[in-house]
Amino acid sequence: MQDMLKKYGHFDWQRLVPLAILGASVSALAVAHTAEVVFSLEACNLCLYQRVPYLLAGILGLAALLVPRGRLRTTAATAAGGIFLTGAGIAFYHVGVEQHWWASAASCGGDLSQGLKTQHLQQQLLKKPPKACDEVDWMLFGVSMAIYNVAASLILGLASLWGARQLRETT
Repeated sequence: MQDMLKKYGHFDWQRLVPLAILGASVSALAVAHTAEVVFSLEACNLCLYQRVPYLLAGILGLAALLVPRGRLRTTAATAAGGIFLTGAGIAFYHVGVEQHWWASAASCGGDLSQGLKTQHLQQQLLKKPPKACDEVDWMLFGVSMAIYNVAASLILGLASLWGARQLRETT
């Protein structure tokens, strides 16, 4: 692999890796936001939780660009890889909820609290309940967005760890 990369010239890994992490994170968040706003797909709580790793990895990618070249960038890329892999775990958990392999521990769906006064009960009844996490609104080729997110997060996690290795070798 290294020989193939040398064939195409020298890469500035110190800039490329953090930019790729930042770009992938921003792109994933943009896709989720577009699905919600443009295509009116409602996000459940687990969908929202799946965005957190992208936000954290994006912050790490940006921070890595702002710090001097060297060890901190390698640490940020390694941490981003771990965060993306954690995101794959969250997405896999969501797939399990969608497929009814297990019940969700997140508050997905409506729930009325016990012992409410009449006024509070009326307010809760008037609020729209959160979207159930086991409802799949959109699929492409029979695959839900959560399954695509498992694959994307795994790829991004492994790519970030590989990028961290490249950074370590160029330091």
